[in-house]
Amino acid sequence: MSEWLLKPVSFRFQLGDWVLGNVSLPMQVLAVDPFDYSEPVETPGLPGIELLKGSNGYAIRNLPVEKKQPTIRAVGGFLCYVPLQYQHCYIDLGWSFQKYAEKFSSKTRSTINRKVRKFREKSGGTISWKSYDRPEDLDEFFRHARKVSVLTYQERLLDVGLPSTEAFQLEAKALAASDRLRAFILFDGDRPVSYLYCPEREGALVYAYLGYDPEYGSLSVGTVLQWLAIEKIFEERKFRYFDFTEGNSSHKLLFASHQRLCANVFFLRRTARNWFLLRSHCLTNDVSSWLGAKLDKYGLKLWAKRLLRRG
Repeated sequence: MSEWLLKPVSFRFQLGDWVLGNVSLPMQVLAVDPFDYSEPVETPGLPGIELLKGSNGYAIRNLPVEKKQPTIRAVGGFLCYVPLQYQHCYIDLGWSFQKYAEKFSSKTRSTINRKVRKFREKSGGTISWKSYDRPEDLDEFFRHARKVSVLTYQERLLDVGLPSTEAFQLEAKALAASDRLRAFILFDGDRPVSYLYCPEREGALVYAYLGYDPEYGSLSVGTVLQWLAIEKIFEERKFRYFDFTEGNSSHKLLFASHQRLCANVFFLRRTARNWFLLRSHCLTNDVSSWLGAKLDKYGLKLWAKRLLRRG
């Protein structure tokens, strides 16, 4: 069961894929179990727990809500800030793979099959990919996955690629030793072109890291690997859910079998400093959304992302 923890919470200032800065505050944090099917709340209220010394307030992640919430409002001596509202996407692995495949429209199934077929033809008629779930195999996984990760714009610009630290790799091996990790690599011949890294958390496989070689973007290798991996995960009948975690993306919406409206809710002490922080963060998010919409309207969004990926 989740519990409140006092730890740093980061507010990242970002315009599209450009990170402008980051402010970190100690707060009491509660991560709601995404598969706790209690009723969603109509309006988030202040937690009924004591504010600890050194804490700037409360942070509640993955809170199911009935409807879209106002971004900033005053609640007593606190400012309630809701910067992220999203459809929490996941796959119910209690289904059969056949039932899961049938949730797609015939057009979508045809599109996915066409992408798989196109990559198979590019690879000489056979798709080469590998699953890693044992500690002794993870050195090979990280060797291949890191070759891909260093090419991605997520790592080069945002520093959010697959971690390369020894501590992270030791943690991965410990998870694998407890049969709590699934990782995958897609190859073109001997060349790794996409990776997927999924640790287990409370019975759910978590969509933690997915990356692909930008040279293979037109072949949708991330989609191809995701489809192959999901089929294998269904066949295992070991995990209850595949959790795409927080945030919105077309990839998550495509593959999810279920969605639920959730929000990240912050209650910060009502001070001038915190008011300025939240208004600035909100303004940056609004400008970022406006910029993204304008680029999309004039057909420049994809061009901008490709430019970033090329560095």
